Amino acid sequence: MNARTKPFINIWPYITIIGIMIYVAIDILLAHLRPDYSLLHNAESDYGRGQYFWLMDINFLLRCGFSLSLVKNLRTYFPKNSAIRKASYWLIIWAITSGLLAFFADNPYGYTHLASGSIHLLLAFIAFIAVIVGIIQISRLLDHEAKWHTISVVLRVVSVLSIVAILFLGRAGFKPHGLGGLYERIFLGLVLAWQLIVSIKLHEVGESTKSSLNN
Repeated sequence: MNARTKPFINIWPYITIIGIMIYVAIDILLAHLRPDYSLLHNAESDYGRGQYFWLMDINFLLRCGFSLSLVKNLRTYFPKNSAIRKASYWLIIWAITSGLLAFFADNPYGYTHLASGSIHLLLAFIAFIAVIVGIIQISRLLDHEAKWHTISVVLRVVSVLSIVAILFLGRAGFKPHGLGGLYERIFLGLVLAWQLIVSIKLHEVGESTKSSLNN
């Protein structure tokens, strides 16, 4: 890392960490505000229809923001690692498609069918595949970094579990009495956990590096 990158190291992890915390808080709030939606059966996107739809839209945009912040932090910390840079493009796709979901409402059961629902499903599919590829590739690449070897094992486990969750989601779908909502929330929780772990580690390593440079 050079002198120009040091000022940025402490900013981006906080943006991602705080963003994730707000995202989870809004999800919990929506679960209380909309008890008519089932955590087991309904997709998270269903909160984007009906009352308080704007809260879900905020979360989609928030997911875009803190994911892009993570990409910025990775690229700042590993400025010469072209492999990590290339792998981070998958996270950029995840971030952008997540943000676009706010502008295309889905079609929950019991609501009027909207043409935007098909676009929403396509964007969600692209986002989920992109983030899986991204976190798997980056977890593998971080294993070759001296300060990341231990944590990369945890990241790989989280990545594998996310694949299992998405496979269960694909099998269950979002049927009225299926468990698609549960599997999607497990998947999203694992992805958020991965991002949180990486951000915390980036902050710790950045602070350690800054301390050693000051001494």
